Amino acid sequence: MTTAWSGNRRTKVRRPRPRGVWIAGGIGIVLVVGTVLGVFLPLVGFLGGVTATTAGLVPFPFLRVTVAALLGAVVVLGLLLLAFTRRHTTTASIAVVLAVLVSLAVTAVPVVLVAVGSADRAGDVWPIVTELWQRFTG
Repeated sequence: MTTAWSGNRRTKVRRPRPRGVWIAGGIGIVLVVGTVLGVFLPLVGFLGGVTATTAGLVPFPFLRVTVAALLGAVVVLGLLLLAFTRRHTTTASIAVVLAVLVSLAVTAVPVVLVAVGSADRAGDVWPIVTELWQRFTG
């Protein structure tokens, strides 16, 4: 029955999300959380420990790693949210794969930044080593 206030609007019946969307989203969450807890955090802890034990010879760019991690977290959360709001399993799976790839890329960022910083410092280390050698040999 249509009243004067409701107009002639009919509600659209949306089909429910397929089970594959929920499965893909769940797998994505497990993989992303596993990457963060099993790879990213131990790797950052290891690199921070290396920086501490080498008295700063191996630099750890804390600010750049933090910014990359926060931006990556926003992108990954957005992709996982996108996966859960889709109505097709294929698009949800694509969003989940992209979220996992972004989380792996964010995990690689600290290694790359430390390697680049160490390469920059390697040029500074050689004069120190030669000076120490000259003092030792007399």
